[in-house]
Amino acid sequence: MKKTSIDAEHLLSCLKNKKIMTIDELKTTLRTQCRMTVLRKLTMLGYISSYSHSGKYYSLKRIARYNTYGIWSCQSASFSQYGTLKNTIECLISSSTQGYTACELKSILNVKVEDVLLELVTTNMITRKKMAGMYVYYTTSPHVRKKQELTRVDTIQYANDAMRPTVSMHELKAALILFLSTLNEKQRRLYAGYESLKMGHGGDTRIAELLDVNPKTVARGRQELLGGTVNVETVREPGGGRKDIKKNSTGD
Repeated sequence: MKKTSIDAEHLLSCLKNKKIMTIDELKTTLRTQCRMTVLRKLTMLGYISSYSHSGKYYSLKRIARYNTYGIWSCQSASFSQYGTLKNTIECLISSSTQGYTACELKSILNVKVEDVLLELVTTNMITRKKMAGMYVYYTTSPHVRKKQELTRVDTIQYANDAMRPTVSMHELKAALILFLSTLNEKQRRLYAGYESLKMGHGGDTRIAELLDVNPKTVARGRQELLGGTVNVETVREPGGGRKDIKKNSTGD
C-alpha cells in the first residue's frame, strides 16, 4: 500500500476520533512540518474549516452534523455548510423570512457578527433598516426584502406571544385594506402617519408601500400628528375637494 493511502487512512481515523483538530495537531499526526502537505491530505478526504477562531480548526464533511441553520458546533469551534462567516451570514439573511438583527445572528452563530455585517452592507451584499430602535438586516432582492420587512413588522408589533394574532399575515393585510376603506381621506392620512411614527426611520416609505399610498401623504400625516395641526372639524383643508359649479347667469 502506498504511503499516501496510509497517511490518509491514519488522518481519517484520528479525525473520526477527535472530531476536530488544529493544523499543528494535524502536522504531528502526519509527522510533517509542511502546512501544504497537511492540506493536500485533508483535500483528499474532503475537509472543512471553522468560521470561528479565525479558521483554526479542521474537520471533515462526513463528520459534520449541521443543524437547521447549517451550523455545526463541536467543542469550542463552529463550522458552517456555507463556508466562511461572511458567506454564512449572507446566505442566512437571504433565506430568512423576516431578516435578522445582529443579536439574533450572534445567537445562531455564537460569534461576533457586527464587523461582518457592516462589511456586507458597505459592499451592497445585504441591506438594513432601522426598526423599533434596532437595525434589521435584509436581502438586497427588492421583492424578497419587501416580504421580509412585512413579516418583521408583524413580529415587532406583536412581540408578546400572548398578544400575537392567530391569523396569517395575508389575512391581516386583507383586514387592514378593508379597515382603510371605511376611513375618509384625512383619517387614512393620519393613520398612515401614526404607523410611520411607530416604525421610526424609513417608516414613511415602508408604510406607503404597505398601504399603497404616496410617501408624501404618509409624511404629511406624520407631520400633522407631531405638530398638533390636525383640524378635527374638516376632512379636507379649506379649498380642497371638488369645486362648486356656478350656474349660468343667462339661465341656459
